[in-house]
Amino acid sequence: MDAIGLYRTPAGRQRIRDWCTARLDAWPVPHRTASVDTLLGPVHVVEAGSGPDTVVYLPGTNFNTATSLPFLTALASRCRVVSVDLPGQPGLSTSTAPATASWLADVLAAQAAGRPGRTVLAGHSRGGHVALCADPAQVDGLLLLDPAGLVRVAVTPRILRTAVPWVLRPTDARSAGLLRLMTAPGRPVDPELAAWLTMVARDARTTGAPGPVPERCSAAWRSTPVRVVSGAADCFFPVRRLGPAVRRRLGCRLDVLPGVGHLSADEAPDVVAEHVLAVLQPG
Repeated sequence: MDAIGLYRTPAGRQRIRDWCTARLDAWPVPHRTASVDTLLGPVHVVEAGSGPDTVVYLPGTNFNTATSLPFLTALASRCRVVSVDLPGQPGLSTSTAPATASWLADVLAAQAAGRPGRTVLAGHSRGGHVALCADPAQVDGLLLLDPAGLVRVAVTPRILRTAVPWVLRPTDARSAGLLRLMTAPGRPVDPELAAWLTMVARDARTTGAPGPVPERCSAAWRSTPVRVVSGAADCFFPVRRLGPAVRRRLGCRLDVLPGVGHLSADEAPDVVAEHVLAVLQPG
C-alpha cells in the first residue's frame, strides 16, 4: 500500500504527520527520534528512558507513538523504551503496508546494536500480531497486550453500530463513542484522542484487525518468557475466548486486568508497565 493507498490525499497525510510531530515535540519526557531504514522503507522510532534493559513497543491499529505517551511515560520512568510507528498505519513511518513482519528484524537489530542489556518486545492489539510474527531469537521476552493474532476479532451489533458511522461520517462525538467502546465503563475519554480518531477516519483508510497468526509463529515462542495481559472489558478480544487460546498456543496464562478495556496501556499505564518488566523476572 503506497501513500495514496493509506492516505486519502497528500494534504491529509501531512495533517496526520503534523499532529504526531507536534504532540511528540510537546512531550515533556526527554526523548530522541530516529528513522530506521528497513527493506520496507523508513520506520520512525522514539527512544526515551534509560537502563540496561529495553522495551520495544508496537502500538495497535490507528495508534502510534504520539497517541501512546501516557504509557511510554510510565515505561520511561522504569527502563529504556523504543516505540515504533507501525508501517502501513497512520503516523510517521512508511505508509507501505507490510505483508510480513520482516521489517521488524531491522528495527530490533538497530535498537540492540552495541547494547548488552536484554530486550522485551511488547505489542498492543495489531502490534501484538506483529510481535508474534517476529523472530524470538532477537529478544529476551514477549509481552502481548489485548493482542490480535490469537483469536479473531469479535464483531458484535454494538461494535458495528459504533464503528460503521465513525468510518462513514466521522465526527468527534462518534470518535468519542468509539473510545468509550474500547475502554471500560465509566472511564473518561481523552478529547485529544477523539480528535485524532476523527482525523484518521477523514484522512486515512482504516484497516480491520488481522486474523490469527499461523500456528508455527505462536509455537516458536514456547521457549521464550511470554506474558499476555488483557482488560477484563476488552470488547474486541474477549477474555473468555482469549484465555483458552493463550493457554493452547503459548502455554501460559492470561493475566486479566479488572476495570480495564481494550486500551489497557492508556487506562492503566503503570500497572501494564509493571507487567512488561515482569517478563524478565525469574519464574
